[in-house]
Amino acid sequence: MTSVLEAQGLGKRYGRNWALRECTIDIPAGHVVGLVGPNGAGKTTLLKLACGQLEPTAGGITVLGDRPAGSPAQLAKVGFVAQDTPVYAALTVADHLRLGERLNPRWNATMARDRIAQIGLIPGQRAGKLSGGQRAQLALTLGLAKQPELLILDEPVASLDPLARREFLQGLMEATVEHRLSVVLSSHLVSDLERVCDYLIVLVDSRVQVAGEVDGLLSTHHRLTGPRRDPDRLPADQQVISARHTDRQSTYVVRTEAPILDPAWMVTQLSLEDLVLAYMEQHVAENRRVTLEVQR
Repeated sequence: MTSVLEAQGLGKRYGRNWALRECTIDIPAGHVVGLVGPNGAGKTTLLKLACGQLEPTAGGITVLGDRPAGSPAQLAKVGFVAQDTPVYAALTVADHLRLGERLNPRWNATMARDRIAQIGLIPGQRAGKLSGGQRAQLALTLGLAKQPELLILDEPVASLDPLARREFLQGLMEATVEHRLSVVLSSHLVSDLERVCDYLIVLVDSRVQVAGEVDGLLSTHHRLTGPRRDPDRLPADQQVISARHTDRQSTYVVRTEAPILDPAWMVTQLSLEDLVLAYMEQHVAENRRVTLEVQR
């Protein structure tokens, strides 16, 4: 299947600090991809590298088979809605559509006008007078009317109330189906990603921890609860993602393709949020271990 985004050993450094490091991913076309991780994990950096707003310090990246922002034709293939869904406060809704038409060779004016009418925006109203949800919908309309092959959204709903978030995501899903877009959506609101995403990338400490189709990831990750057991006594094919222990009980999140047949374990399935948190916990525990070793 064709890839919309490929990165190999990708990294971006500011001074001595790496904002993204050793990022290797291959995102297939035709998915709505959820990019999730804690604040500071490198999500925005990765998306800006994909849009050509930043140059990598290490490694390489291609988007739709070409270098990001390498040509006007390449720029036309990618739509980007940045954090806080920026629009021009002094311009009217209609001004934004006229600007979009002048700047984008593949602009679909009919789609833009129809969508503005559908979501109830008044063409003569200035963007600075719109609500947060309305500004987000205007920014999404600009991204969609560009008719990109890949639409990238960086935390577009983080500041919206629950109703505005639901309306934004509903509009996104309808447009994705209608126009057969590939989408990469960054968010730390996992409940929103569960609604719309069928592919997941977890980014922690500037590195990709896991990537794959959501159904496949959920079917191969399990929570095991049972009598206290050290991890070295687990089967070799069970990759430990996170572990918690009391004096008598152990709880593991493991990744495995094989069935779990040990009757000592109570096996439960994970939600998407459970899976994401398990990978975050893994690295919190690892960082604590490294800190303790350094202190010794």
